[in-house]
Formats: sequence, C-alpha cells, structure tokens
Amino acid sequence: MRFTQVLPLAAAATAFVVPDERVLKDVAIETKSKIGSVYESLPSTSDILDSIKENFDEVTEVTKSALDEAVDFAARSGETAYDKIYEVGYDAEAWFQSAKHSFDDFEAIASDGGRQRHRRPHHGHGKPNKTVYELIAESKYTTKLAKLINDNEDLVELLNGTSANFTVFAPTDRAFAKIPKHAPEPTPEQIKALLSYHVSPEFYPAGRVLKTGTIPSLLKEELLGTEPLPQRLSVNIGLRGLTINFYSRVVAIDILATNGVIHGVDSLILPPPRALKIIDLLPSEFSTLELGLGKTGLLEKLNATDPPGGTLFAPSNGAFRKLGARINAFLFSRPGLKYLEALLKYHVAPAKTLYSDAFYEAEADGSEMEKDSSRPGYVHVDLPTLLTNDDDEPRSLAVDIARYGPIISIKVNAFADIVGKDAVAKDGVIHVPNNVLIPPKRVSSTDGGAVKYEQWNYDDELTVEELTERLAPFVKEDSDDERWDL
Repeated sequence: MRFTQVLPLAAAATAFVVPDERVLKDVAIETKSKIGSVYESLPSTSDILDSIKENFDEVTEVTKSALDEAVDFAARSGETAYDKIYEVGYDAEAWFQSAKHSFDDFEAIASDGGRQRHRRPHHGHGKPNKTVYELIAESKYTTKLAKLINDNEDLVELLNGTSANFTVFAPTDRAFAKIPKHAPEPTPEQIKALLSYHVSPEFYPAGRVLKTGTIPSLLKEELLGTEPLPQRLSVNIGLRGLTINFYSRVVAIDILATNGVIHGVDSLILPPPRALKIIDLLPSEFSTLELGLGKTGLLEKLNATDPPGGTLFAPSNGAFRKLGARINAFLFSRPGLKYLEALLKYHVAPAKTLYSDAFYEAEADGSEMEKDSSRPGYVHVDLPTLLTNDDDEPRSLAVDIARYGPIISIKVNAFADIVGKDAVAKDGVIHVPNNVLIPPKRVSSTDGGAVKYEQWNYDDELTVEELTERLAPFVKEDSDDERWDL
C-alpha cells in the first residue's frame, strides 16, 4: 500500500449535486498531498468520512468559476483511457495496479491493537423527503441518467418505491460524455443491464462502503450460478481515491433519500467481461499463464459455461519467474506439460465464486460468508479445485480472509498472499497470488487413517524434483514421454 493519500475522495470533481445545498457537505475537494506509508497516512473510517464533511468550509471559500474549472479538469483526465474501458467493459490496468499497492502494512496495522482515532462529530442533515429517483430526476448534473431511467418504467417504479433501501452509484452527465463517439448504439436490454449494475438492493452509506470488498447489484448474471445471481461491484481504495471496479471514482457521498442513498461517480460502471478476457487484456502481466492455459488445453475448458461461476487464482509473470528458469523450462517442455496442467488446475475452483466478503455456489443462492464468531473479521474457506487424484477427489485450497476496517488480507495455504483481489468477472472472480500456488505434499498417515500434508512455505528454492513429487499423485504417466534429465 504505497499510495500518496488513502482517500483523496472527490479530488476536485464535485460534479454530482442535488438542489439542497446541504449535500455539499458530502463533497470533498482535495487541496493537499502528503507522502507516506499507509501506516502513517491511513485514517480510521470515521476520520475519512469526517474529513469529507469538514471540507465543506473549504468548498464555500472556492469561487464558482474555480469549482467549474476543477470539475472540467477532473472530467478531462482519463477520457482517452475510458475509450478502451468502454470497448471491453473493464480497466484491467487499474485493477492490476491496485495489486502493486496491496496490503503490505496489514500486519503492522493489526499489531497496533486495532487503534481507533477520536471520532469527531458529523455535520447534521435534515430528514430526507425525496426518493432516490426524485433526487436524480431533479438534479441538473444527472439529466442523462434520469432520461435513461425514465425510459424504463419498471426501474422508475422500483427507485420510487419502498421495497428496499437502495444504493445508487449515479454517473454524472460528464460520465456519459466519456462514451466514445464511435461506440455503437446500445440495445434496450444492454441499457437495462447497465442501469441495474449501478443499483444495489441493499443500503450502503459511505461508512459501510469503505469497509466492504464487493457490493451486490440488481444485475443478475446467468454465468454465476444455475440460477442467475447478483453481479457484484468491487470497492477499492487506492491512488485515485475511492473507486468502483477500479476505474469509476466516487465524487460525492451519502446523498440520502427516503428509500436509500446516492453516491456520485465520474464514469459509467460497465458490466464486466469473462475472467479469461480480463487476463487477455494484460499480456504484460499474464502472458505466461495464458500460454500455459493454451498449451495444456485448459483455455478451451475454462471458456465453457458448465459449471457456471468459479474462482481463478491468476499468478502473474513475476510469480512464474520466482519458480526459476529450470522449473519453467521443464513445465513448458513436452514431458513437463502434464505437470503444468496439474499445476494450473490447482489455481481454478469451479462452481464456487469466492469474493473477499461473499461466497457464491453454482447450486445455491449467493450469500454472505459465515464468519468465525471467536475471531471477529476472520473467515476460512476450503475451495475444491480442478486438480483431482485417481479417485477423482479434488485437492482444495485453504483460503483465509482477515479484515481490519477497510483493509483486507487474503492468504492461500497459509503462505501465499493475495496481492490483487476481487476482480469481478462475468463468470466469477479473479485473485492474484504473489506466488504460483504449490500443492501440499503428503508426508504421513495416522493410525486413525487421517492424512497429514505439508504446505510449501516459499522460503526455500523449489526444485524440479520437489515440484514433480508434489504433482505426481495427480499426473498420469505417458509411456511415450521423452525422458527429462532432472
């Protein structure tokens, strides 16, 4: 986590405003930048929200022309980059950059004893008297969004109703201006899906958003389960402040309505593509993984839609380099391909989509994960993978998720850290481990029949012999294999 400021929220982009001037208290303008590690600069959640509201005094001192100029600057930055995002429905670069500013300081923060800083009082708000639909329809900054909603009677009725406390991530008119001029006209079905992806049926005020990894939307995705399950939005705090799906920046928060809350965003949030498409968008980071999937025939298998959903642990090119030249040469040789296939199968958990804070199973409804009451903020999940032995018993990954406020730490098999989390995909989710995941080795059996396994700790140099020994139970030997001199 090496970013300048943890939450430069609404950095000069106060583009979402509703008629009541009091909501300006929810808009922050970043005027200063401070260099430091996350441990030095990471405020508590209450400090983050209080700082947003306290900037109201700064807002009132800024002239209208200066504010307009700041908004124009924020809108201009990133317009060219958004062309590619709009084309493929994802900003893969932003996602992977977030991995480089990951959770290095998690243990330092946790070891500080969970220190909470003094909570300053919030500015007050009057009781809301309008629905989320009415607030959007009456704002001069969301006219394009309002027009699209008005063309969908079901959505108008939903956002005007009281069936739920909704959360709406409302793109400003400037967000729509980023759509490339050459973009094809979307169909009514695509527009409905797009709008649904900006709305959650659950109440997520800013304080809850900051402590959340993903948020369920109204968009139901058939590729996540045998019955369509809610496609989720990924919440991230990084160099650009608070973003949704890594690229749509939150520029206004906590605009309260009688039936929910609105947060303004500076870019349209597009439903994501499939997991392998996201990997394909980053050849500089995942070309080794993609080459391996192609050579072993797994690429075609993973592109199938049965079973739906799944979790892909995607090691980067850097992770493969850590294995060393000798192992890589072996894995991509003819006799090594069956070991490469087994190794890559160990990175795929089919039909089980594990986000940092939710767990979907193909045969069941998506639900929040059960948490260990004896260890607050901690979750353990065993994920069966594609890797199976002769008895078709899958080898599982042991995933441990720990949370401290907005900081989430994910470990796999006790020793591998997840450095890029929650890349939501049309057919599942992607996490990036800092190392290639190595299956445990069977070391003994007890008298009671229980089997003991030894995890690889990544401290020692892995040899070809050690790797093949760990993968051998899952590999069928071919008589015509060429000999490989170990």
